[in-house]
Amino acid sequence: MAAAAALTLSACGNGGTSGGGGNTNFVTGKDGIDTVAEGHRAAAPDLSGKTIDGSALDVADYKGKVVVINVWGSWCSPCRAEAPNFAAVAKEYASKGVQFVGINTRDTSTGSAVAFEKQNGIDYPSLYDPTGKLMLRFKKGTLNPQAIPSTLVLDRQGKIAARSLAALSEENLLKMIKPVVAEK
Repeated sequence: MAAAAALTLSACGNGGTSGGGGNTNFVTGKDGIDTVAEGHRAAAPDLSGKTIDGSALDVADYKGKVVVINVWGSWCSPCRAEAPNFAAVAKEYASKGVQFVGINTRDTSTGSAVAFEKQNGIDYPSLYDPTGKLMLRFKKGTLNPQAIPSTLVLDRQGKIAARSLAALSEENLLKMIKPVVAEK
């Protein structure tokens, strides 16, 4: 099971649709964005650890804010393409109660990750997860990150409201965030 999950996370994805059967309670839009209606959302797992700069970070500390989680690697071409969009939207939405958090994965050292963030003007923190263990914490049947890049939006209660398994344009990133920000 863990080997299959690791294999899934080892590739740098450029899109796709969610699979699996059963009652998942989410809908995939034509833009590849999966959403879950309020009242049907699953809580995000514990996402905590050291950041790429060595600081401690616990995503649960941001409860009460909308949290955008972006799974990326400095080696991933789609991640490099979407990074400027994330940097711009993170700055624009910081005053609107939105916190961005990166999860850097499969980089063998933090040096390339730090350089990537500096080069792309990313000011928000990124957890360092070189082996993908944080992604394995997501329960089966939830909107979990299954590719690199992946993006999740957590509502103010820390529940998973939206997911994309592809590099995002600024327009599609805002499509994920705005409805969750509008929730009260």
